[in-house]
Amino acid sequence: MTITKIPAGRMLGDFSQGFGVEILYPGQTLTSDDTGIGPIGRIDRAQVQPGQLIGMHPHKDDEILTYIRGGEMLHRDTVGNEKKLDKTHFMMMNAGHTFQHEELMLGDRPVRALQIFLRPNAPDLEPMVQFHEFPQEDSVDRWRLIAGPSAAPLKVRSDVRVFDARIAEGVHLRLPAEETGRNTLLYVYSGKVAIAGEVISEGESVFSTAAYDDLTAWAESDVLLFSMDPAAEVYRGGMFSGNQRRRV
Repeated sequence: MTITKIPAGRMLGDFSQGFGVEILYPGQTLTSDDTGIGPIGRIDRAQVQPGQLIGMHPHKDDEILTYIRGGEMLHRDTVGNEKKLDKTHFMMMNAGHTFQHEELMLGDRPVRALQIFLRPNAPDLEPMVQFHEFPQEDSVDRWRLIAGPSAAPLKVRSDVRVFDARIAEGVHLRLPAEETGRNTLLYVYSGKVAIAGEVISEGESVFSTAAYDDLTAWAESDVLLFSMDPAAEVYRGGMFSGNQRRRV
């Protein structure tokens, strides 16, 4: 088993001023060939002031999970959707060959969210948008399946499964049994956890080539787990999710 700690991404803007984004290309720590890891292209951790509009813009060949941890926003897109998103209302934008969207920050609190750019298994797929309402804001001390290629609330057109959990301080949490034998990326949205002697703090990640059973929260922590088949087909040419090194 190989475990690699991945540092937090590059910051653009300023969280303290209400508009900032921390952009993580997780593959940069692992290889010189790909800025992503298999089906995971890029993770943006953002904070945006209420009233701000992120205007209509395109995506192509990106599978985009919107994961909100604070505030709310209004989503509009070129396939006719207009939907409010918050801590229980999640969205997957399967951009495919042609897609555009915009997001308006609502309410009186900053929106705190992840925009997770996953990679499809092929280019030029049909565009679609999915929404799912979860009954609770958080999954406390257990894994909650958010997205996957099948049997998941939100479908992603690639062999990657996405889970989240809120882990109380001192709690030990095993990985889901069905993820044994797959590669995993654990992303710490907030808090601090320890895995195999490594301490992983807010914005940091750990990549593993095999399952482990020693995940412990050193503080109350919100984490996401990505499980993937390293041999699965992945298209690395997406507009945002694709390998950025090929474009230099």
